[in-house]
Amino acid sequence: MKYSGLDNLNVLKLSEEVSDQIWETVKNWDYFARQSFGIQWIRAVDSIGANIAESYGRYHFSEKVHFLYYARGSVFEAKYWLNRALSRELIDEESASQIAKTISEIAYQINAFAKSLKKSKGENSSTSIREESVGYNYESEKQIFDEDDLKNLSDLEIYS
Repeated sequence: MKYSGLDNLNVLKLSEEVSDQIWETVKNWDYFARQSFGIQWIRAVDSIGANIAESYGRYHFSEKVHFLYYARGSVFEAKYWLNRALSRELIDEESASQIAKTISEIAYQINAFAKSLKKSKGENSSTSIREESVGYNYESEKQIFDEDDLKNLSDLEIYS
């Protein structure tokens, strides 16, 4: 079987792995938990890989980066649902920690991928628009996003 470059993207492989892991977890929940937010969590995590794949298929650099930004937004949504699953005791702390670690690695790789695309395009900071940074708030004392995760996302200069 011949593989395309897309099949060899580590960030896509990680996305597929975590997506399948969450699917296996959610499918065993009771009906109410699956329907009330399990489906939302699966959609969010599936969207990460789907947007990475769509980015890869785009021709223009700006379109590629645009879809990587969608994927990054889905990373934050997936972590939100992970926090909810943990606080509602639908997932154990060890599994949550492992999933959070993988999702954080995916976020880092998405940022690095976007940064490399922008560098290869040769864009300069005067052609980009930057929105104000928004922090991630959580209610639980069991922190899934740590300060290093958030710093890594905000410190990477993917906008310039």
